[in-house]
Amino acid sequence: MTMHIVFFGDQHLDSLGGAQVSMRLQREFLERAGHTVTVVAPKMHGPRSGAYDPANVDLPSMPITADREYSMSWPGRGTDRFLDRAMTRRPPVDLVHVQADFWGGFIGHRFARRHGIPVVHTMHNRVDVGIRAVTPLAGPVLAVLNLWRRRALPGTGAGSDGWAFLRGLAAGASAVTAPSTHFARRLEQHGVFGRVDVVWNGIDDDVRAATLAAAPEERMPGRPRFVWLGRMSPEKRLLPFLEAFVASGVDAELEIIGGGAQRPAAEKIVAGLPNVRFAGKLTYAETLSRIAAADALVQTSIGFETQGMTPFEAATLGTPSVISDPDIAAELGGGLWAVPDSDAPEAQRIAALAQTLRQAASDISSGTAPVPLEATAEAFRQSSRTAAMIEIYEHVLPESR
Repeated sequence: MTMHIVFFGDQHLDSLGGAQVSMRLQREFLERAGHTVTVVAPKMHGPRSGAYDPANVDLPSMPITADREYSMSWPGRGTDRFLDRAMTRRPPVDLVHVQADFWGGFIGHRFARRHGIPVVHTMHNRVDVGIRAVTPLAGPVLAVLNLWRRRALPGTGAGSDGWAFLRGLAAGASAVTAPSTHFARRLEQHGVFGRVDVVWNGIDDDVRAATLAAAPEERMPGRPRFVWLGRMSPEKRLLPFLEAFVASGVDAELEIIGGGAQRPAAEKIVAGLPNVRFAGKLTYAETLSRIAAADALVQTSIGFETQGMTPFEAATLGTPSVISDPDIAAELGGGLWAVPDSDAPEAQRIAALAQTLRQAASDISSGTAPVPLEATAEAFRQSSRTAAMIEIYEHVLPESR
């Protein structure tokens, strides 16, 4: 049976971010399977705002970052009316798939309530950790978020911490999914939802095949090549990583992919090092090509990632990873260097990362680097992830459909 599924996101799918990459792939592979997908998200305002896409409903929005990359839409009656009018020009909706943690989540659940449509909610965000990473006033911020949630979605429960916020979002869902086993179990342990299904975010099958076909069969000679990629913000721990890289003294190349507010500070730490290069923001295919060409990917956030897509992308391309987060290391299962002391004070964590980088560089140079698990690479293909999600969709749809 074919379905019309409506995605709700906090950010437009043309903006930067792991959730946006995942949702673009989900949409593409659902459409390949014969389904219709509509994506509801705030309209972009920056220079990268794209051309009209008939699959998108771009909600009235306001920019919320200086570079105008990200925006927000207010979850209220005006947005509800705009959305309902837009949806009258589209096929009847079978399912709402909320993949948003803030305004997009509120708007999606409000839409599903008004029209009696079942909801699958994918949790992408460890809200409590993320907010603590960017503000010293996490408690008051979470209290305000929960107040906002109760007003936007009446009857979704009390509480003022991050788990209460996620419980409230999940209250209207027929199914909840998470992109990793460790995050799913935490959601269950904190009463967010009774049973959380694990569906990894995936990699584009075709781009993966093309990337592997273009990659050399043997390692190119030269110094060990490390790559780091992501948003340059505190929770990603780019600055501590660069401090560790400098302290390690490794004779290695380092490429840093991405952008964000911490770039000037990052460049200052490694100023004068000719073996460190900032590549800026690259396309999806370019990024995968750089990962495949590297000897090791470095993942440095701790406790924040609900999956951490980059080590999985690296694994499926045959590139091992230096992993700071023990949960991500356990999820990958192999093909990595695990950084110890994840619970230690920051100075000790930096020293442990520096030592792990030295070990990784030594293993790479000697030809003894770990090899990613083949099973992980196969299970990360988007086609298999879409098949798993379709099973969940079909389970929650009314039998009378």
